[in-house]
Amino acid sequence: MGIIAWIILGLLAGAIAKILLPGRDPGGFIGTTLIGVAGAFIGGWISARWLHHPITKSFYDGATWVAAIGGSLVLLIVYRILFGNSRD
Repeated sequence: MGIIAWIILGLLAGAIAKILLPGRDPGGFIGTTLIGVAGAFIGGWISARWLHHPITKSFYDGATWVAAIGGSLVLLIVYRILFGNSRD
C-alpha cells in the first residue's frame, strides 16, 4: 500500500474512531481526521513490528483496518486526556 492509500485509510479510520468514541474533541472534525491518519500509521507500525503481521498486502485487508482504527482510537483517547478541557 502506498502513502496515499494510508492517508485515505487514516481519514476513514479517524471518522470511524469518532463514530465509535462520540463526544466533543478539542480539535474538531479536522483534528480527529488528522489523528486518524497518525493512528493509521502508528497502528500499522505496531502491527508490523510487534504483532508480526505486515500490512502491506491490500487496502481491503481486515487486519489493516483494525490496526488503523485501533491506532486512531488510542490516539484519540490520549488526545482527549491531554487536551480535553481546553474548550471549556
